[in-house]
Amino acid sequence: MIPRLDAAKLAAGDAASLEALAEAATGVGFATVHNTVLDAARVEQVIEIYRAFFHLEEAAKRDLDMAQTGSNRGWGAPGSEQVDPDANPDYKQFFDVGFQLPEGHPLAEKTFYAPNLWPEDTEFKRLISVYYDDTLSISKGLLRAIARALEMDADHFEGAFDTPMALLRGNFYPARPDWAGAKDFGIATHTDYGCLTLLATDGSPGLEVRKRGGGWIPVSAPPGEFIINFGEMLEFWTEGRVKATPHRVVGGFAERISVPLFFNPTYDTNVAPPGAPVMLAGDHLSERFRQTYVHLQNRS
Repeated sequence: MIPRLDAAKLAAGDAASLEALAEAATGVGFATVHNTVLDAARVEQVIEIYRAFFHLEEAAKRDLDMAQTGSNRGWGAPGSEQVDPDANPDYKQFFDVGFQLPEGHPLAEKTFYAPNLWPEDTEFKRLISVYYDDTLSISKGLLRAIARALEMDADHFEGAFDTPMALLRGNFYPARPDWAGAKDFGIATHTDYGCLTLLATDGSPGLEVRKRGGGWIPVSAPPGEFIINFGEMLEFWTEGRVKATPHRVVGGFAERISVPLFFNPTYDTNVAPPGAPVMLAGDHLSERFRQTYVHLQNRS
């Protein structure tokens, strides 16, 4: 069962809501969250501006192609990611933006703080930038609730997200083609690499979560309601109490848009459990990205 949580109740410390969040974090690894500052109309607006971008001709997106720029910002063409080495490259397009540091900041040269790349449409930049800031705020609140749900101090993660490696992604999954086989996915089976993922979708089915005992649970949410899941970094950081759960998108008869925020701490945050060797958040993400992005695999 995937718990459905009220963000306002979590923020208020409602005991039943925090208990359900704890069950989600330590068990199935997924939940849905509603009653945030982002309503259905705002989310639908963002989804539609991503949709318009993805439907542009390839030539209009080429200057933003991260395989050409070498950045982890901008457009990812179909087949440019491969989350599972035993499957074919993922059959989707995506567009990434991230946190912008001021010029001269000591972390500014790190890949995860690269300058954002934007399409010519100024409305795209305006809408996505405001939405990004709102999803950061929601995610910070959820992380405080997670700390309380796990009976930690509510400020346990405070300070680790002042300059977050937070990546907002628009995903475009086209209809599954007739030629697709057993190794072809919108995105193959994987666990998220970071801490917390806040996912908006257009309501279309496609996401499947692996059950602990085997098999798959379909998960969907309408615009304005978010799917959350927990990543590898949070599992390390909580000594395995939080579970990073494998999931996938197989693809269906219609196209699908999803918009995840991957909420990750500052680059030099130690996310190793107490007593273990230091594991910097940025080093972990760097290694996982090298394994995932096809253009980085080729460069290696």
